[in-house]
Amino acid sequence: MLGEGRNHYDRLAHFCYGLLLTYPAREVFLRVALVRGFWGYYLPLDVTMATSMIYELIEWGAAEFFGGDLGVAYLGTQGDPWDAQKDVALATLGGIITMLITAALNWRYQRDFAQEWADSLRVKIPQPLGEDELQRLRAERESTRLS
Repeated sequence: MLGEGRNHYDRLAHFCYGLLLTYPAREVFLRVALVRGFWGYYLPLDVTMATSMIYELIEWGAAEFFGGDLGVAYLGTQGDPWDAQKDVALATLGGIITMLITAALNWRYQRDFAQEWADSLRVKIPQPLGEDELQRLRAERESTRLS
């Protein structure tokens, strides 16, 4: 139809994967993990991208396992060495479009959108949680063991 020898159904499927998976993933993050603001848009997109990349790695692994013509036929790159990267990019594009539409609707109809976004990026626990906290916990454990 497009005058090319390539079947673009695979690309359409990857785009739709991102377009249709990202919003349900957002609902899970909002309802289960109680994320808000920026994280409610970034994390679903991140999950969509990660699962798309994992699928491409599994597909590559299966092609390597079967090897030869069967592996190449399974992989379905249709002669495009960048097929996996384009598939992941299309899933990401679908997810970005979904999150942009969702953000635009929330910005339009949610009174506290900007405040929620700002609050989501604010540090909530000012105490150190990295190496300083680990050293404090270790010292505390040693002092109780010696007592």
